[in-house]
Amino acid sequence: MRHHTKDKGDEGLGQVIGDLMSNGVQVAVPLSEHLPFDLIAIGETGAMRRVQVRYRASADAAHLRCELGGWWADRHGNHRHAFDASAIDVLAIYCPAPKTFIYLLADELPSAAVNLRLSSAKNGQVKRTRDASHFSDPRRMFGPVAFGREVASVIGTVASGKPS
Repeated sequence: MRHHTKDKGDEGLGQVIGDLMSNGVQVAVPLSEHLPFDLIAIGETGAMRRVQVRYRASADAAHLRCELGGWWADRHGNHRHAFDASAIDVLAIYCPAPKTFIYLLADELPSAAVNLRLSSAKNGQVKRTRDASHFSDPRRMFGPVAFGREVASVIGTVASGKPS
């Protein structure tokens, strides 16, 4: 029996790996599926980032919403657990239509959900909106925006590229 949601997750992971590699970022995939991250992105200097990947489709091709946290159901009902941003360094979101990749650093994540604009609002609103194009370059997880994160990462390396 196939799980449609697992297929989408696999597609998202594959697409993000392809995007990272085409942008010069090396990728390592952990053997366990019980980790809070799906892959490890390795920058040119050897700095490493724990990346969790999400597949999210846009209902209107203009707006993308990604709920944070997790849900499951069992015989006792539906359950939800809070998202722990400290367990990852980057959240990567793949949206198939329009084909979009988003890379948000852990400290850029809101507590409940990510809301991004894929295209400008019809009414021209720009206040209190987040443009997805500002988060589309995967190299930003190693750049000045992420300065100092090399030392903080559990599996990372120091900025010089030497193992910590």
